[in-house]
Amino acid sequence: MTMRMRVVHSTRYDYEAPVTYSYNEARLTPPTTTTQTALETAVHIEPPTSLLSYRDYWGTPVTAFDLHQPHDSLQVVATSMVETGTTAPAEGAASWTELRDDRVQDAYAELLAATPYTAFDGAMADAADAVAAQPTPADAVQTASALVREHLTYRPGATGVRTTAAEAWEARTGVCQDFAHITAALLRRAGVPARYVSGYLHPSPQPAVGLTAVGESHAWVEAWVGAWLAVDPTNGAPVHERHVLVGRGRDYRDVSPLRGIFAGQGRSTLTVSVAITRLH
Repeated sequence: MTMRMRVVHSTRYDYEAPVTYSYNEARLTPPTTTTQTALETAVHIEPPTSLLSYRDYWGTPVTAFDLHQPHDSLQVVATSMVETGTTAPAEGAASWTELRDDRVQDAYAELLAATPYTAFDGAMADAADAVAAQPTPADAVQTASALVREHLTYRPGATGVRTTAAEAWEARTGVCQDFAHITAALLRRAGVPARYVSGYLHPSPQPAVGLTAVGESHAWVEAWVGAWLAVDPTNGAPVHERHVLVGRGRDYRDVSPLRGIFAGQGRSTLTVSVAITRLH
């Protein structure tokens, strides 16, 4: 099954005092992959400025821009139309022996190493042991996802963008970012390469054509088990046609939707909205 969806992601900063300049990177453009086709993409900046597009180290499309005139607000609107499909199950799944081969360890070293967001904590030891005890790495992926979903309660606003896997595990609550970070932490501890994926998920299990829904950024995990296997621990379900992929990396820091620096005084107010429409 396939779906065609339009995503409009709007981000606005309002500043108490004019900002004199800023340098920014936006990761808001869905790429074409084996499971989705980006039909149309555009990023609009206000105040207007020139844009530089490239792919980062992890293959995520980036729109870089800077502003050198005083401005009291910054608005970034990313619009995309994407045709998505069901992710096929990983074929030719590797054994634990194959995953522990030096060539695999070297090739995926960066996705086996802990990061500040995904550092392993002793409190996760029992869960990590259960993941590592599975008969195959593919089984380990499903077990990690299930254990995280069992341990954590999804609660919007319970954590922030700086919350680590260890902090969310201790709090037993979090959002999709935390579910993905903990799942990646458990898999890496067991020796399964895992990458953090950012994107969108249509909130309706059966989206109606033409109806625009209020959405938000979403996160899930892809694990290498001889092939890439995607799993959504927040929902306890496979990644399918309602998911729109935007970026991949080691953790949230690698794929944050918008980041940058600016020169100015006073506070800023952030407003974000995501609208998702199934077109067919």
